[in-house]
Amino acid sequence: MAIQNRIQDLLDEVVRKGHELGVQVAAYHKGALIADAWSGDMDASRRTKISGDTLFPVFSTTKGIAATIIHLLVERGQIAYDTRIAQVWPEFAANGKSEITLRYCLTHMAGLPHVPMTIGPPQIHDWDAVCAALAAAKPAWSPGSRMEYHAMTYGWLLGEVAQRVDGRPFSQMVQEEICAPLNIETLFTGLPAVLDSHVATLEAREFEMPVLDETVPQAVPAFAWPLHEMMNRPEARRACQPASNGIMNARAIARHYAALLPGGVEGVELLPPERIREAIVWHEPPGEAPLHFGLGYLVGGEGSNMGSENSFGHGGYGGSLGFADLETGLAFGFTRNLFSPAPTLEKVLGELRAAL
Repeated sequence: MAIQNRIQDLLDEVVRKGHELGVQVAAYHKGALIADAWSGDMDASRRTKISGDTLFPVFSTTKGIAATIIHLLVERGQIAYDTRIAQVWPEFAANGKSEITLRYCLTHMAGLPHVPMTIGPPQIHDWDAVCAALAAAKPAWSPGSRMEYHAMTYGWLLGEVAQRVDGRPFSQMVQEEICAPLNIETLFTGLPAVLDSHVATLEAREFEMPVLDETVPQAVPAFAWPLHEMMNRPEARRACQPASNGIMNARAIARHYAALLPGGVEGVELLPPERIREAIVWHEPPGEAPLHFGLGYLVGGEGSNMGSENSFGHGGYGGSLGFADLETGLAFGFTRNLFSPAPTLEKVLGELRAAL
């Protein structure tokens, strides 16, 4: 059976059994689309079916898109990985941050993993307010001395640097540098209001609210939880938060990663192989490394769904994922709107790898 049919049958089965609500899969192999499948419903009412064009909030899967924008700027010589952030963003030097480099931000070692306490619900979607608060913030530890996941701040740190260097709003850079050359019309960091009806509603089963100390800064503030409910609200979808609130579909994710492999897709190669090789070298930090990061991308290896150490990409809260594998030539995108422990992703990847 052709891989397209095998993936489609699998998605139809997990939806029929109630393991998924709505789910999409797209995969390229050496630049050729080999799977483009979807199944299920837009929301729990089950009145409207999803399609291949349906959009999904994908949380941190957006970080891989942000990383690509940064590498494009580096490739053009507009900035270097070891450029100090304060060189392009002078206000950022406050409170001992003058030596923080772009490399530290890409590898989650900047010491700024927490959303500043001055940022509340009215400000969290205000780009300028958050960036001003980060510029004034004091690092939680000596930059470069440890790694801690910058769940939300990663996007503002890298995004503001990109804007200062390039001059365009970050969301515009994504549209012009990634979407336009690849003919992608379904990838956003800041959703146009006219597309609201095209976005699947997120649902969660057995959600447990994390216990957070609201008197100290958090990587994801207590007021943002539950995250799936936050991303169902218009104000969260409109904002540009390049670490955490991208809205896209599996086709767009997979196509973006296909264009990062040698040869690209349909003649479009976003970055040369040498740049990708440099970007996916694992940066081993001092102390423990909870995640294997290259420069912005997560790097695969033992225990990773992405595969070998030659794979790179990023996943998101709730189970979305995008990656490319230099070893196999596979580029992959996965979205869902029901946050559950169902192993659909693992089953899909198992089918793809068996076929390849």
